[in-house]
Amino acid sequence: MIAVHQEVFGEEPLVVRSPGRINIIGEHTDYNNGFVLPAAVDKYVYVSISPREDREISLYSVSYTEKAGSSLDRLEPLPQQWANYVIGVTYELASRLDKGFNMCIDGNVPLGAGMSSSAALESAVGFALSTVYDLQIDRMELALIGQRCEHRFIGVKCGIMDQFASLFGKAGQVVRLDCRDLSYAYFPLDLGEYELVLLNTNIKHSLASSAYNDRREQCERAVELLKAVYPAVESLRDVTLEMLDKVVKDQAPEAYTKARFVVEEIARVEDSCEKLQQGDIVALGRNMYATHLGLSRDYEVSCPELDFLVEYVKPLPEVIGARMMGGGFGGCTINIVHRSFVEELLDGARISYKKQFGIELEHYSVELRNGTEIVSA
Repeated sequence: MIAVHQEVFGEEPLVVRSPGRINIIGEHTDYNNGFVLPAAVDKYVYVSISPREDREISLYSVSYTEKAGSSLDRLEPLPQQWANYVIGVTYELASRLDKGFNMCIDGNVPLGAGMSSSAALESAVGFALSTVYDLQIDRMELALIGQRCEHRFIGVKCGIMDQFASLFGKAGQVVRLDCRDLSYAYFPLDLGEYELVLLNTNIKHSLASSAYNDRREQCERAVELLKAVYPAVESLRDVTLEMLDKVVKDQAPEAYTKARFVVEEIARVEDSCEKLQQGDIVALGRNMYATHLGLSRDYEVSCPELDFLVEYVKPLPEVIGARMMGGGFGGCTINIVHRSFVEELLDGARISYKKQFGIELEHYSVELRNGTEIVSA
């Protein structure tokens, strides 16, 4: 990155890296004020930055070999989508910035695989700007800035988990985030003879965005019905299955099914943290399988490719847990696989998946790493 930045801009940069993330368990709970259990992984977005004396912003994407430009005085969406994550974060910080900057972007977080490359980029940009201009922004505020960038500039009403995980990750640990009050706690993920393997479907069905919004509306519908009977209810975090059965089940069957999954998933995150403290990764794996079943059958955000991969590994004793990861309709499954079996699993899964769908199966073995950090000054 230093050499590229010097070649493009002729200046010595600061280099920041920010990791992609996985989520062990806790899907679609973040926007319902529940718990999530993410971790930062050893796939990164890198940004190099050098300050300017004027108010111009000059950007270069190594991956796309493409330049983009803007100014602090005209922070508007650009034709280059990758650049809009930079401009969106800058927009959130514009009142604190007097001068522009030069920036190169590169990375190896797989796009479309559910590891949140966009959140990693937002986190890296915010951290880099805060460092170069001594803004002294803490990590939680940087996560919220990244989320606001998604909401206001990109148009995705995401929760806080992705940016949080990228900024707060710790090597060898997962972090339970309470999405209601943003409190968090770390739990060691000691897999022993097992490792985490992501199987990438290499597809993304087009209905993902509209379905995400629809699921969110169904959850809000359930809360609306419950508030009429239980005024203290603010979100599905405050709800029990008994309350859903009493109020929502007959009035709004679709909202009931979606809300029930979320309530059950919040409970699975809490149970999984207890199991991690006990060192019981087999029980963690069972919870992962249960999550996938709920996501596929009840929340209806899976797809044939994801279901195929989970069903393929389920009978294998060397795979103790698996589920789809992310918003749904494509991306990766996350699997806990015995180290001695990884290659055999991949060989068989590639053949079966290609035969079933005519698509090449990719994989990533990941390890848990620290969150956003400076790698060169």
